[in-house]
Amino acid sequence: MTSKSFPHVGVSLAVLCLPTIAAAQEDVVRDEIVVTASPLERSAEETIVGSTVLSGDELERNLSGSIGETLRRQPGISSTFFGPAASRPVIRGLGGDRISVLDSGIGSIDASSTSPDHAVAVEPATAEKIEIVRGAATLLYGSSAAGGVVNVFSGKVPSAVPDDGVDGALRVGGSSADEGVDAAGGFDVDLGAAGAGAFVFHGEGFYRRADDYKVPGFVESERLRAAEEASGEHNHDGEDAAFGRVANTSLETKGGAAGLSYVFDNGFLGVSGTAINTDYGVPGAHGDHEEDAASLGGLEKGVTIALKQRRIDLDSEIDSDLLFFEKAKLRVGYADYAHTEIEPSGAPGTIFANEGVEGRLELVDDDARAAGGTLKGAYGFQWKLRDFSAVGDEAFVPKVRSRQFGLFGLEEYERGVLRLEAGARYERTRHRAPTIAADRSFDAWSVSAGVGLTPADGVFLGVTGLRTERAPSPEELFSNGPHLATGVFEIGDPTLGVETARGVEATVKFSNDAISFIVNGFYTSYRDFIFENFTGADADIDGDLIPIVRFEASDATFKGFEAQLDAELFRIGPFHIHGHAATDYVRATADRSATGNLPRIPPLSGLFALEANSDIFDFRGEIEHARAQEEVGFNELPTDGYTQYNLYATFRPMGSDSPISLRLAALNISNEDARLHTSFLKDVAPLPGRNIKISVDGKF
Repeated sequence: MTSKSFPHVGVSLAVLCLPTIAAAQEDVVRDEIVVTASPLERSAEETIVGSTVLSGDELERNLSGSIGETLRRQPGISSTFFGPAASRPVIRGLGGDRISVLDSGIGSIDASSTSPDHAVAVEPATAEKIEIVRGAATLLYGSSAAGGVVNVFSGKVPSAVPDDGVDGALRVGGSSADEGVDAAGGFDVDLGAAGAGAFVFHGEGFYRRADDYKVPGFVESERLRAAEEASGEHNHDGEDAAFGRVANTSLETKGGAAGLSYVFDNGFLGVSGTAINTDYGVPGAHGDHEEDAASLGGLEKGVTIALKQRRIDLDSEIDSDLLFFEKAKLRVGYADYAHTEIEPSGAPGTIFANEGVEGRLELVDDDARAAGGTLKGAYGFQWKLRDFSAVGDEAFVPKVRSRQFGLFGLEEYERGVLRLEAGARYERTRHRAPTIAADRSFDAWSVSAGVGLTPADGVFLGVTGLRTERAPSPEELFSNGPHLATGVFEIGDPTLGVETARGVEATVKFSNDAISFIVNGFYTSYRDFIFENFTGADADIDGDLIPIVRFEASDATFKGFEAQLDAELFRIGPFHIHGHAATDYVRATADRSATGNLPRIPPLSGLFALEANSDIFDFRGEIEHARAQEEVGFNELPTDGYTQYNLYATFRPMGSDSPISLRLAALNISNEDARLHTSFLKDVAPLPGRNIKISVDGKF
């Protein structure tokens, strides 16, 4: 039983069902369909845009408490890392509202793009696979996908009937750096035939608890301590020199989902309900400055966040001729989200609420013969309705009602080794803030065209050109207040227009039985790129001065690459020895930046690994390296490079089909002080120190 055979079985079933050797795993990944990249459902090795599928052993190995940290080691991906609970993906240097995090094709419907201290309301522990699309996915998913898409699939709406009537999985684990414990489990049950189909029930649940996590040395970075001592702000020989543990990073999260589907020969129709409750601490000085909070990094009792989301999803697919179409997909999600920021005194502070509905309809047309080749297309309609509010001292954004509607179409022509792709999208966005009498509407047009070539077996070459437009977010338009999580006073610009990107991306892919590699290169030029620019002035907030930043539009450029190599090296007894290497780089500049550089851009980084795989044992060693980042924005300190060493082992006592697996991971073995340049808290919240993780997986 494999995740490929049962794509919607159980919470962690796709994670638990492992291939017997690394080569088999790579074949599955290359052949797996990436539905996020295109409604025409190409495999990962055939997509013209950069895409990745995480499932099976790779997903289990990288699984963490947040989506950002789960994906951070993938080429071209970093994270915002605002502590272990709040970490959103950064793709090719872009984050926030430019990266869309989806729950089975529908947005997370939370407030995570509003501020980096807001956790994403999508749980990675329940994921059976995660699809990543690097670069602009605006055509399919709108303005919020201008930099890329992360799509998390848990199978909470079953799409297939389990062969054995019941399938499920359970995972329990623990970690040493934060004295954490976690558990996740789920199952699918065939409820019996009804008419031409059958009803299938899905249930899942998860729980995670962790204390403040350990770090190898001072909580504050050496660069920050030196800067503060030079200015006379702190004496780090005193009691305020936090050491060995990042305070206020404990967390507890729990939740679950139930789904019911009617599955028939050519499709399914189902609904699910999901509940998530999370309580977590926010590291660093954040909140009421009159409270008994210590300095950055020395906060023993700081702000905590109580997050709650209740969500209902409808998912359906029909693979049958409908007029000119051969397939139809309809997905609709509704969520009621709120989180309360609890001050150090225990009193409730700012309350953020977001109620939203999002849906999309996709229609795939029949293949048609044209000019000696095959023509195929897909068309769709997407809508988003969002009511957002923030009440309290940190309500830096007013109440906003957002409405967005988009129409898109894709066409693909294939003849022999040649494939041509073209697409377009029209999007209408309206943001209305009644409390400040502001009302802005935007019309955005986006187009792309690409060429794919398969000159020989296992070889794929692709080039894509694009012109996309993004409507500004409510935060960029209407912010006006202290954003203490990021330590600045934000001022929006209600006169901002659409952000326009023109770019090109090229990909080279090769694979055979022994080796595979992928190289993606990209160059994007922006007109009116929106970013937070420092004004040079300060705002007095309860006696503390914080910098004032203003959202401004500027010409900007992003360029870089990702490369990945996998190879079957040799065999020793029952073990297949497998090598892996990956690296990525991005350079981002803006004309109106005081330094010419955009802030929080990840440095050159790489991951190098060696694996030994057999039916019973798997072993893996990793070297994770990031260069120092010296090309920084205004008022931003450089970040030192780091190298981490990780070891993994898996034991399957009954062989490749063993229903029980024992996993052991030793992360950051050398206890390296490692900091992510993409994090606002990089100088006061390093990554965890040495961490031993153990887990037991079972399936039935």
